[in-house]
Amino acid sequence: MGLFKNCKRIVVKVGSSTLTHSTGQLNLRRIEELAKVLSDLKNTGKEVVLVSSGAVSAGIAKSALGHRPYSLEEKQAMASIGQSELMKIYDKFFSVFGHKVAQILMTRDVIDNPVRRTAAENTFNTLLRMGCIPIVNENDAVSTDELTKFGGNDILSAHVANLCRAEILINLSDVEGLYDSDPRKNPDAKLVDRVDNIDGILSFAGGAGTDRGTGGMEAKLTAAKMVTENGIPMFIMNGSDPEILYRLLDGEKVGTYFTAK
Repeated sequence: MGLFKNCKRIVVKVGSSTLTHSTGQLNLRRIEELAKVLSDLKNTGKEVVLVSSGAVSAGIAKSALGHRPYSLEEKQAMASIGQSELMKIYDKFFSVFGHKVAQILMTRDVIDNPVRRTAAENTFNTLLRMGCIPIVNENDAVSTDELTKFGGNDILSAHVANLCRAEILINLSDVEGLYDSDPRKNPDAKLVDRVDNIDGILSFAGGAGTDRGTGGMEAKLTAAKMVTENGIPMFIMNGSDPEILYRLLDGEKVGTYFTAK
């Protein structure tokens, strides 16, 4: 797996459960560590795209709502409040490490419409050429149905990796990787370190990992299928320590590796 050390264009996805404390408040230490590691990777000459959840959680904290949104309207309002807050935090931390960030909010129709898709491709390529780190999120403030929603940032990250022609997609999660059964229910569950045939392991998928995240293993496997069929390998790894990215790119066996076709 040391071959990934030379990957130039990397997409990293990080979920809400990784970016927040158990209280639902943003985990600023982890966000800062993530910004430091991604900035350091960029310093080595890599191009980095970050697909980040956390807007709703940031909105709840900013507005002092005190609970997860009960309605779609509340969720959209929290996303609208929280997205600017999240970008302000990212901008502060990445600036400390000498890098510029850019916000891209996407809806499903951008992918489905050839003209808008080409425009998005051109925007990503231009930002990366300018040395920016694009930070991507689903536009939850306006996406409401199957025509505009991705169904979570796991799926969004796969579309972004394909759109950017990335060389690798890394999904930072709150689990070590894919297990052969649900580790929350089976203490003897074993980590699957390599998957060559996703269709053969779809039965391993469970529900959402925590009440702070919307993407369960099924969504991650769907994302893996989307990118590996397009020639892009994917990893699922525990993002509690962002320095795990160094270990992966240095050739250490970590998480679950989905081989590209």
